[in-house]
Amino acid sequence: QVQLVESGGGLVQPGDSLTLSCAASGTIFTIYTMGWYRQAPGKQRELVAIITRGHSTVYADSVKGRFTISRDNAKNTVYLQMNSLKPEDTAVYTCQFTTPVGELWGQGTQVTVSS
Repeated sequence: QVQLVESGGGLVQPGDSLTLSCAASGTIFTIYTMGWYRQAPGKQRELVAIITRGHSTVYADSVKGRFTISRDNAKNTVYLQMNSLKPEDTAVYTCQFTTPVGELWGQGTQVTVSS
């Protein structure tokens, strides 16, 4: 069974940068969109960014200009480069792939922005 494995979370200070990665543990022949979502304590999960097979992107207004999503189709991997991090970016970040047979979700990785 294919799983999504995230890495790169951690504790950083405001203004710092962090890069998250999410890779599929097995072979997936077709992935339509790859995305990152986040959920802060006491809040609903929200979309952070998505990227299509053709590398078109959509970002939440709160991260535009600071975060960059990218993908490596050969490696079935999606990345999220996060710059100028703010305390309000603190959340569990989860990756998601959309495939012809349904959605795959990662387990989530904690990102904490605090001084």
